[in-house]
Amino acid sequence: MSDGTSLTIKRPITVRAVVTPTWKEEAERELSNGIATADQQLAQLEQEGQDVVDQVRRQSANPLDPRVQDQVAQIQQQVAAKRAELEEKRNLLQQQAQVRELEMDQIVEQGQLESSCELKVGDNLVQKMQVAIVVKDGVVQSIEEA
Repeated sequence: MSDGTSLTIKRPITVRAVVTPTWKEEAERELSNGIATADQQLAQLEQEGQDVVDQVRRQSANPLDPRVQDQVAQIQQQVAAKRAELEEKRNLLQQQAQVRELEMDQIVEQGQLESSCELKVGDNLVQKMQVAIVVKDGVVQSIEEA
């Protein structure tokens, strides 16, 4: 891999997308699917948590026993923790609103890819690491290097 004068390294590549009607539709569809999935998971979590609480109370001779109350409280805490994880749905709703407000032909960051490049003695590492591609409806429009 290395002969002393060059080295192959991995580098991140920023993917930027040109906002088009097609891009907006796809982004909104993905966000809507994420919101629907989060809604389903949250409903399922609430139901499962309630079922477990009911089961613990039914199996106990005295539902007011402090040990039973502790078990119920632990279950409710676990459900609350999971609920907090699923609250990312709110972030998806915010992202959906932001997507709707984007103007056509605006360029937005869409994510990152990884590639490898050859690094030689004398190369500027910062410039080698700063690479981006601009995509319009899935077609690469440009490759930007620092």
